[in-house]
Parts: sequence; structure tokens; C-alpha cells
Amino acid sequence: MIQDAWRKIKGASPVGEETRGVRPENLVWMFGTARTGSSWLSAIMGEIGGYSRWHEPLVGHLFGNLYYVRAGHRSEDEHFILGARYRELWLETVRRFVLDSAAARFPEVAGGRYLIIKEPQGSMGAPLLMEALPESRMILLVRDPRDVVASNLDAHKKGTWTADLMKKGGREKPPSLAERRPDDFVKGQARRYVRDVGNAKLAYDAHKGFKVLVRYEDLRADTLGTMKRIYSALQMPVDESELARSVEKNSWENIPEEEKGEGKFHRKAKPGGWREDLTPEQAEIVEGVAGPLLRELYPVRSTA
Repeated sequence: MIQDAWRKIKGASPVGEETRGVRPENLVWMFGTARTGSSWLSAIMGEIGGYSRWHEPLVGHLFGNLYYVRAGHRSEDEHFILGARYRELWLETVRRFVLDSAAARFPEVAGGRYLIIKEPQGSMGAPLLMEALPESRMILLVRDPRDVVASNLDAHKKGTWTADLMKKGGREKPPSLAERRPDDFVKGQARRYVRDVGNAKLAYDAHKGFKVLVRYEDLRADTLGTMKRIYSALQMPVDESELARSVEKNSWENIPEEEKGEGKFHRKAKPGGWREDLTPEQAEIVEGVAGPLLRELYPVRSTA
């Protein structure tokens, strides 16, 4: 096979072998989409002994955007770098790229620590990453798309935290579609939700290893109980007293009041807040675009 010949030439390791001590089963991928609580969840997990956190490497976006968006129609083209004929070869390359990158950045993981990889912005590439690293663990973190869109609508207005980030990078935020044509912005964000969460769910459904589906709403209602369920489902050890301390430290209530509110990174943390933030027409737009996925993920709440 092409992959076997490539390994022989390059001396590559067989699938499943450790890369500089980093075991693929110690990688914990967190997929979903932006504004679902991934920063909060990964902060809780990353502060516990025996765990490290990789904050948005965007490797899923790197390969997912190329494969699914830029050149998906060329899958049978032998000249396309991610063409179907060479799939095993480039999936092995993706695997080595991720493991080598993790080893270089987090050498402590080689000692057996778990690496929490927060990757909501790269969720479109989740199927490729989980196929390349089938031993890895996976968290699918979801939130009502109406709340996700409402949060993004607030974040992309003038003078908000996203504008502050651009200023730090030496750029001024241009006039936003969220202000000029908010309904069009809402439709675009709903499509993004379907793309990101839809691909992440495809990866989740196909994954044969340890995995867990987490709803943001459950995480807010019973944070400690949901965290215990996550560790149990993923078959990962955790000291419960340490977990309880991390949950308390990272709770909404412990965020300073001046860091919370409209236009802030920490905005509401209120499930169902979309009813106050979206117009009836905007809610209908989201439901029209993301309705099937909303009903699948929230079979009871979708009609609430």
C-alpha cells in the first residue's frame, strides 16, 4: 500500500506508536463551536493536577477548511494534497504533525499527563482529526444555537471585547455586519454553527473511543455533577476535592462584576437568554437554518 511504502522510505512509526512519549490516548479534544463555554470548561480541567491545556491550536481549521471548504470537490483529484487515493498517507502525516507539535509544546505530557485541547474554532476538521487519532478522547460541547448566535451578535458590535482584541493586535475593527445588517449576520452565524457542530457531531458519532456529549445548559445547572460525569465517561482519573476547588474557582459567581455584562467576554451565562437578545424574526432565522441539529441535540428544549 502507498502508506506502507511511505513508512518504509521515511522510517515512520506504525499507527498507535508513541511520539516522543506523547500517547494519543492522552489527548482530549474539545469540539463544538465558539461561545459554547469551552473556555470555562477547559479552564476547570486545565487547572487540575495531571492535566495540561492547549488553547486553540486551530489544527482542525487548518485541515478542515482546506478539505471541506476550499477543495472538497477535488477529493478524487490525484494532484490535490488531501486526495482520496492518498488518504492513509496524509492522515498519518496529520497524526504525526499533531503528536510532534504536542510533544514540543507540552513536554510534561510525555510523563503521562492528559492534554486538554480546546478546539472549538477548528471543529470543522474534527472528523479528520479523530480519524487520524482514533485513540484520543473526545468532548462534544454544545449549546442552544440561538444563545450561541445571540452571544456572537453581541460580541461583534462596536466597543466590545472582540474590538479590544483587534486593538491589541494593532488593528481597528471595521464596521461590523452585526451592526449594519444584523439579520444577515445572524444567518451567517447560524450556518457557522451548523458547519462546526455538525462536523463535530459526525466525528463524535463515528468515534469508537472514549467520548462524552456535554450540554452547556447542564454544565451551568450542575457544574460539579456534570464534571464528574465527564471524567467518568472519558475514563480519566481525577481527585474529587481538587475538582470541586477548580469548579468553585472558575464559577460565574467568582468572576469580578466589572468583567461581566453586555459587550464583555463573560456576558450572561444564562441559558435561554436569546429570548431577550434576538428579535422574533432572528430567532426564526436561526431555527430555520439550525433546526434539525437543534432538535437532535435538544429534543425537548427545542420547542421551548
